[in-house]
Amino acid sequence: MAAANIILILCDQMRGDCVGAGGNNRIQTPNLDDLASRGTIFSHAYSSVPSCIPARALLWTGQSQWHAGLLGMGRGQGQMPDDYPHTIAGELTRAGYRTHMVGKGHFHPQRSLMGFESTELDESGRMPDSDYRQWFRAHAPEGVTPDDHGVDWNSWHARPWHADERLHPTFWTMSRALEFLETRDKSKPFFLNISFARPHSPYVPPEYYFHLHRPDDIPPPFAGEWAAIHAGARPAKNRNAWRGKMTAQQIQRARSGYYGEIAFIDAQIGRLMNWLQRCDHDAFNNTLFIFTSDHGDMQGDHNLWRKTYAYEGSSRVPFILVSPRGSKRPEVKEVIELRDIMPTVLEAAGMPVPETVDGRSLLPLLERPSSDWRKYIHGEHCTCYSEEQEMQYVTDGYRKLIWFPRLSSEQFFDLEIDPGECRNLIDDRGRQKEIGQWRDYLVAELEARDCGWVKNGRPHCPDENPLVSPYKTVRWLGT
Repeated sequence: MAAANIILILCDQMRGDCVGAGGNNRIQTPNLDDLASRGTIFSHAYSSVPSCIPARALLWTGQSQWHAGLLGMGRGQGQMPDDYPHTIAGELTRAGYRTHMVGKGHFHPQRSLMGFESTELDESGRMPDSDYRQWFRAHAPEGVTPDDHGVDWNSWHARPWHADERLHPTFWTMSRALEFLETRDKSKPFFLNISFARPHSPYVPPEYYFHLHRPDDIPPPFAGEWAAIHAGARPAKNRNAWRGKMTAQQIQRARSGYYGEIAFIDAQIGRLMNWLQRCDHDAFNNTLFIFTSDHGDMQGDHNLWRKTYAYEGSSRVPFILVSPRGSKRPEVKEVIELRDIMPTVLEAAGMPVPETVDGRSLLPLLERPSSDWRKYIHGEHCTCYSEEQEMQYVTDGYRKLIWFPRLSSEQFFDLEIDPGECRNLIDDRGRQKEIGQWRDYLVAELEARDCGWVKNGRPHCPDENPLVSPYKTVRWLGT
């Protein structure tokens, strides 16, 4: 039986290790834990290009980063195109679904619909006339703005929200989603994307949630044996620093704000589930729920902040799937990525998957392990904050090889014994055969592109020019 309705809950910049049901016994996410108990948590879910625009392009198109035409946010890249021939919302709209998005789209132009029939936008500071900011001006006390907390939207600083809880963008996003559910045409199935602009900085949750986790509830950051290269004191003075050695107190305060933002999102998911169970029980029983994020946030791990890195804090995302068909596997450990969402949704809706889609449906994994599932995923990010952080990576959730093309250096981690990626094993003599296999995986991905980035059987950066996909300006139409 196809699912009549689909709700995709998307967070911005939420780490994969910040859900209680995923093993974090310090963070308070009771509603997400309940959601996971009803379905399946995917413990090895990754963002192949861990920054906002490219990650969302992969999600909406089901394509690899090469075919989607975006290899990062930075040198040589561009905005998300608005002329992809197939998107999740576009396919569902054509099939008769009522499609709506509330929150962050990060489309270009920002009012582009990306296949949705309608949107209500909260784009943080990028859009002064967003629907959220218009609503805020109409409902906040005179003279109060959403920015009065004084924290920039790429900062590691944190503090409590300065206004009423109901004026917070996270609360507004769920309120508008509930309004859509209350007023929709119930003769049609719906696809609703609830897209929170948090826990992306600024880390300014309402005061109750800022103080919800005690200081000893906040885990310290991972600090790799190799992380001193990012420990400069001067960069840490920058309020928007992407790296630098912060004090333990500074990190704890930032993480309190970050954990608080996640807990507040969790409370909104509680509002959604309560409303569906009370007011639309039929929809609740016949809806496919997906909860995930576009990428993570380093939160001081290895003296790094924000995203664009191959490390777990940046590239691994939470992923929960609840199907009305049920699931026999409470946890799936096969490696998945955001491009898998589109074929999953279309299969659940009983629709064909376009040839442009590179991802695979996750629904079969709810029943049993797959013997022919992918061995790894390939991720990357172009130069963004610094050339030295441009990276390529391959992982299956158990091992990870990272290559830094501008530095001609590599890292290799055994995530089973070192989930924090604190010990670089690239020179371990006993691991060289294994490392060679993972290097071969990366070589195979780059060779298939015919882009000149392989030489003598090894990854090779040929010149100072950025790597750009030929599909940056010409849409991929499938094989």
